[in-house]
Amino acid sequence: MKPLLILLLASVLHAEPLFTFPFTGSPGPYTVEQWKKDWPGCEYEDGLAEGHGELVTREGSSWLRVLYPKGSVGSEQGGAGWRFAFGEHEAAELRYTVRFEEGFEFVKGGKLPGLCGGPKTITGGDAVNGLDGFSARVMWRKDGRGQAYVYHMHQPSKYGDEFDFPEDFRFVPGKPVTLRLQVEMNAAGKKNGQLRIWADDKLMVEKTDLQWRKGTTYGVDSILFNTFHGGSGAEWAPSRDVHAEFTGFKVRVKR
Repeated sequence: MKPLLILLLASVLHAEPLFTFPFTGSPGPYTVEQWKKDWPGCEYEDGLAEGHGELVTREGSSWLRVLYPKGSVGSEQGGAGWRFAFGEHEAAELRYTVRFEEGFEFVKGGKLPGLCGGPKTITGGDAVNGLDGFSARVMWRKDGRGQAYVYHMHQPSKYGDEFDFPEDFRFVPGKPVTLRLQVEMNAAGKKNGQLRIWADDKLMVEKTDLQWRKGTTYGVDSILFNTFHGGSGAEWAPSRDVHAEFTGFKVRVKR
């Protein structure tokens, strides 16, 4: 990335995080009651009531250990999910660390958390008309490859757009990776919205020609915590129970 661009990005987003999200409570099952204290005001949750979340302590930090059950595909069967609103902004950056357990089955791929905005949570083949919202998440793919998975107005497929991480990148089971996603909204009627994703401070994806919205009726406003195997169909499912762990969620915004 060019030095001038780095300086411009730093000036757009405040250095101090607007929100930090420690997973609190004692090691053991991560209950819906505890989740409500840590992530107040969410309209829905998937997976925690079914027992897919557990708190573990590693190196003095609390991590959320998420279960992807054998044979599970999609948010209805495995993983966990919710949307946390942090207020409407023209730009925001989400940072967190993920660790896939040793022997994790990546299969064909699955979803990881990201950012979204608008009155609707746009996923799962929802239409992107520039009035209802957008989303930008990360995916793991076969053999631990990485990818941005994005719903924007000019995507080529009903099921989002895919921007691959560099060929040499891999999520390595057992090794934590810190992801950083930055979204900047487009001007009204313009294809100048931006998306950048870093893994351990290495730039993986940079797009500067996206249209997240038609006008300016919404901005980037939420963490979309969303993780599961899929795609759809049994060929995406793990052959046994597997887990990934998450920690260090922080959000910076343009105020």
